[in-house]
Amino acid sequence: MAIHRHLPGALLGSILALLLPSAGQAQVHQNQVTTTPFDEMKRETNDIAVSIVVSGLSCTCARFAEDIRNVVNDLKPNGIRVLPTLGVGGLQNLKDVLFLRGVDMAVVDQDNIALLKQRDPKLYAHLERRVQYITKLYTAEFHVLARDGIRSYADLNGKKVNFNLKDSQTEVTADRVFRMLNLSVERSYYDNDEAIQKLLKGDIAAMIVLTGGPQAALAKLRKEDGVHFLPLDQASLPDRDVSPILAEYTAVSLTGKLYPNLIPEGVSVPTIANHALLVAYAWPENSDRYRRLSRFVNEFFGKIDRFQDGARHPKWAEFNQATEVPGWNRFKPAATWIAKHGDVETAEAPSADPAEDKPADVRSAFAKVVASYQSANGKAMTPGERELIRQFKQLLDKQQAQAVSKRNAP
Repeated sequence: MAIHRHLPGALLGSILALLLPSAGQAQVHQNQVTTTPFDEMKRETNDIAVSIVVSGLSCTCARFAEDIRNVVNDLKPNGIRVLPTLGVGGLQNLKDVLFLRGVDMAVVDQDNIALLKQRDPKLYAHLERRVQYITKLYTAEFHVLARDGIRSYADLNGKKVNFNLKDSQTEVTADRVFRMLNLSVERSYYDNDEAIQKLLKGDIAAMIVLTGGPQAALAKLRKEDGVHFLPLDQASLPDRDVSPILAEYTAVSLTGKLYPNLIPEGVSVPTIANHALLVAYAWPENSDRYRRLSRFVNEFFGKIDRFQDGARHPKWAEFNQATEVPGWNRFKPAATWIAKHGDVETAEAPSADPAEDKPADVRSAFAKVVASYQSANGKAMTPGERELIRQFKQLLDKQQAQAVSKRNAP
């Protein structure tokens, strides 16, 4: 016979309370189970990790990500850990930040937002709100390495040319450049190492690489290998209009300093360049991912001097975290840091003459105003606002030139 039939209700309740754990007690026990040292270590490990997608091991972006990792990494609790990740490159890196789970940042090129919007205006209508730039990293030069029988881009018409991997940034930019030049070539899509072998054997007439020079694989080649860089300017292509290309990209030069085995000292090869950016997904400000990226930005920007001591990639010499990038919105933690600290390079540079201090001080203060605007508004400036900035900078440069001229006057 069941015991509970012979016990008063109150007494039965007391007995059950003693024998059975309460809901609160069960919850405490459950929490104790889920907070083991193993689980706590797992939480701490993930709480400090941020990822950067790069294009490939031989890309300058990979070396930059490695440099950032080596300088910024701090594996203590509440520190930061940078995880470089090999991606495909080009537009795919930007798509990975936008769509791929677990990706925080990527190195992409400046023209990527415009290119994706052109390809699918509806899907990428608000792309600049979702992916924002932390800083410009370096200038990526457009390298076209050809066999000695090829003297200009025009000579490539109808010949085999390697455009790097499909959908890589090299392929994306090369496609635009060759379309603007109205050049029809037989395209191949080998990686850089394989393309170099094909080029030296004569299987292809030229190969294209868009990256920050010096590119490691190209730097190993010599003039004795029968290859050279092709110039890209109006003088080298008198029968074609190069102005649309120069309007969209920056005119630069490859020099013997970058490639001493291929370019004689004192000689330069004109070409164009894109700008490589470090971008991040614009997480909500109250999210853990946003706070983690904010911590990364503070650590990264706060240690800039350690990237320019000669031990890192030579391209760090041209780095300035305050550089503005038209067409992109600045990630708010980066804009906030710059607004607080200003253009470090300008503000800390010693002046040889007190007469030059005032323009420099004003320039630094103005940089803070620009960054503060972006931080507060979370968006890029309008064309009209940029024109005012351009005129103001011209005025500052004029004042500084007058100060120098006055100091040097007899």
